[in-house]
Amino acid sequence: MRVGVLTGGGDCPGLNAVIRAVVRKGVQVFGYEFVGFRAGWRGPLEGDTIALDVQAVRGILPRGGTILGSSRTNPIKVEGGIEKIKDNLAGLGVDALIAIGGEDTLGVARELYENGVNVVGVPKTIDNDLNATDYTFGFDTAVNIAMEAIDRLHTTAESHHRALICEVMGRHAGWIALHAGMAAGANVILIPERPFDMDKVVEYVESRFKTRYAPIIVVSEGAHPIDGQMQIQTGELDAFGHVRLGGIGQRLADEIEKRTGKEARATVLGHIQRGGTPSAFDRVLATRFGLQAIDAVRDGDYGKMVALRGTDIARVDLAEATSELKTVPPERYAEAEVFFG
Repeated sequence: MRVGVLTGGGDCPGLNAVIRAVVRKGVQVFGYEFVGFRAGWRGPLEGDTIALDVQAVRGILPRGGTILGSSRTNPIKVEGGIEKIKDNLAGLGVDALIAIGGEDTLGVARELYENGVNVVGVPKTIDNDLNATDYTFGFDTAVNIAMEAIDRLHTTAESHHRALICEVMGRHAGWIALHAGMAAGANVILIPERPFDMDKVVEYVESRFKTRYAPIIVVSEGAHPIDGQMQIQTGELDAFGHVRLGGIGQRLADEIEKRTGKEARATVLGHIQRGGTPSAFDRVLATRFGLQAIDAVRDGDYGKMVALRGTDIARVDLAEATSELKTVPPERYAEAEVFFG
């Protein structure tokens, strides 16, 4: 059995832990051979590979990023892309493929499975917005990075008695903002699922200033006011049709300064949330996902994604995992609202 492995979409902490677990168990327990595809779906599309053996995955558990590289290449948008991948897999003698990625990467994996390719998916995204799994690896690390940044913003905000806005990732789902904001004691949390009232935000800010403490606002990049749209950096689309977001933090800072007369500054964490060494939780979850993914290959259980359900790892259909995004429910946001202002 020869198994291909790829990592697609945005990188995140824990990808290397999955690769390591897949290869270690696949080689040492099942006697499989592995080939790594470079740069996400571009690898199998162009036949760009590297050798993957036990030696290649030594020492990579604590490393962020991915030794295979990643990209947002979408083979579905390439003429004859699916057939090119099938031909390359056959030419390389690859019997099964493990695709590690988020909604877009696993959407391609589902398409390939429906076209006869033996695929198993592993859920990866710092946004935690993949359906059918309680958590994705990378999320815990991103939340802790954001939390530590917000902790630091508290002290400088109070020193200058100014409002500080922390913009975090989250295009359509506000999980990072919700968790990091609650953990770090933010005074306002704004997420894409709940369009915000600027008047209410200003009211929270002024209320906080009256306590002699400085307000901290955590905002997802995809959050927007009730009467407005998401802030878009450029109108350009990536291969999966996504525009680049950014700027809502600065827009909030400008509006707060104008309405309150107080200084306001915006900090955008951006790709800092993706980088660095994974947390213990993410290392363990990624490792367990990798072990279960190679078990699914061994069982011939293709068209599935491994998922965390409670404390157990389950297998779910790729179609179920990619049918809709997992967004923040109203009741979870209501818990955070108790601490606003």
